[in-house]
Amino acid sequence: MQIDVFNGDADGICALIQLRLAEPKFSQLISGVKRDICLLENVRANSDNEITVLDISMKANQAYLLPLLEKNVPIFYADHHQSGEIPLHSNLNALIDTDADICTSLIINRYLKNRFAEWAIVGAFGDNLAVSAMTLARQFNFSEMKLQQLKMLGVHLNYNAYGDHINELNFNPCELYQQLVVYDSPFKFIVENSAINQQLLSCYENDIEKARQQMPEYESDKALLYILPNTAWARRVSGTFGNELAIKNPNKAHAILTEKDNGNYQVSVRAPLNLKTGADELCSQFSTGGGRKAAAGINELEKESFNHFFSLYLKNYN
Repeated sequence: MQIDVFNGDADGICALIQLRLAEPKFSQLISGVKRDICLLENVRANSDNEITVLDISMKANQAYLLPLLEKNVPIFYADHHQSGEIPLHSNLNALIDTDADICTSLIINRYLKNRFAEWAIVGAFGDNLAVSAMTLARQFNFSEMKLQQLKMLGVHLNYNAYGDHINELNFNPCELYQQLVVYDSPFKFIVENSAINQQLLSCYENDIEKARQQMPEYESDKALLYILPNTAWARRVSGTFGNELAIKNPNKAHAILTEKDNGNYQVSVRAPLNLKTGADELCSQFSTGGGRKAAAGINELEKESFNHFFSLYLKNYN
């Protein structure tokens, strides 16, 4: 049996859509909220299974990957986050590229030689890789209206993945993927499944408007820091709000901290778009942190560690 394991954000979903359009398979789906990255922990498999893993850090999943390989489970793994040491194993086919301008959807598009490039463009826009998305899109001469449709679908799919729990999302990522994968083009989805598209749009606009009303806790020529309240809307919009701010201020770094029930913070960091580096190194200094060069996060920043984080953030980017 096929098992498909994927990040619940736009990039993970769009990467899997491309693969399953190219190679249709009935599969068990394993995903979660954006920050649920140790997804291989949930896999129960043996040599009768095949596993595809998309858009989750190999480094974060090493402890679960190695035992599966030892059971002779064939694994196809594509990702752009920190990988750690990539195991040399005959059952592992790893497509890993940590370049700051690439995402998993673009890796899969390269692997499939542009077969479903429109979905790769959606994934890249969702990961806030507008330049990379536009570079690929130029090959197809899309109108400005169609480009905007791809961009906004990527933003909305990405927004849907943020929250502490599945029940805070508008759609379960597995169910959302199943709604999307029946369309070989995102434009067909937009036209034929307008109910889901409209719900994502309206919920996103409602949440992002609340975020736009917030004032930064810190601002300089090189860095911004926001603290959002302990609410579901803040958790849902934290990542896309950070992306929006990064686009408006490409020379600044951005940190979005969201308060949690226990008094701690969930953290999203965006490196300056004009210098996409350092976010992963900053967040990886904390036990629940990780990500990629341009965008990273910390799942649980203890309240008493805020000053330490803030000083490292300013050291990195101010």
